Amino acid sequence: MTVEDPRHKAAPRPATTVAAFFDLDKTIIARSSAYAFGRQFMESGLLSASGMMQMALGQAMYISGGHDHDQMEAARDQLSAMVTGWRADHVRRIAEESLHQVISPYVYKEAIDLIRHHRALGHDVYVVSASATELVEPIAAELGVRETVATRLEVVDGVYTGEVPFFCRGGNKATELRRIAAERGYDLSRCYAYSDSGTDEPMLSVVGHPVAVNPDKALRKIAEECDWPIRIFRSPVPLFRRTGPRVTGIAAVTAGAAALVAGIIASRRGGGDA
Repeated sequence: MTVEDPRHKAAPRPATTVAAFFDLDKTIIARSSAYAFGRQFMESGLLSASGMMQMALGQAMYISGGHDHDQMEAARDQLSAMVTGWRADHVRRIAEESLHQVISPYVYKEAIDLIRHHRALGHDVYVVSASATELVEPIAAELGVRETVATRLEVVDGVYTGEVPFFCRGGNKATELRRIAAERGYDLSRCYAYSDSGTDEPMLSVVGHPVAVNPDKALRKIAEECDWPIRIFRSPVPLFRRTGPRVTGIAAVTAGAAALVAGIIASRRGGGDA
């Protein structure tokens, strides 16, 4: 009979070689994180009325189907021009203070359950998004996720310069996943990735377990051709039992009206990527 050396039991558990990478918009949440805070930015004096109209138009286009490649490039340029001169800490504070109102009600229960499932298996979990880091990190934190991959905006003396050192979209997502895997020892053939967008095909293709979630037309076609699993998330639930004192009935009506107007203006379709 072989007696196990007790020192082996005391040995530290090796780091996981598996990670699960979750796209954010329309995969974890049922709306665009990039446009969700528009009203709060205007109320804080960061956005002008014309800037708010541009964001409303962008939101309308997103609701009607998302962004294709050219629209995403235009969105990056718009983002760069819009945030130049903003204080990064101000943006993060707005995101943190507004989470209960603009993000919490739109989180898919199925995504929450899946994140918990991966964590229970000992997998590392990442939120991957084309939205700016200052917006993505507070959302991920409320989901219990510490790791994010997001668009990085250049900050000098606490202020955005308008430069975008890393735009987290398309092939850039796949490149970043490879870098992270090499740095942290993940076996990408054992990793998972979840997204709704055909423009995320590079990210999905780089892992061994790609999953199409609420896929747009382009991703559905790719998933069917590649025999990737397709999952439909339908149940947005609040992350919080209660909303904060700043969330009033008037605020809820205003947000609903804005969404209705955005839906009315929508006239074009494309592929989401955030």
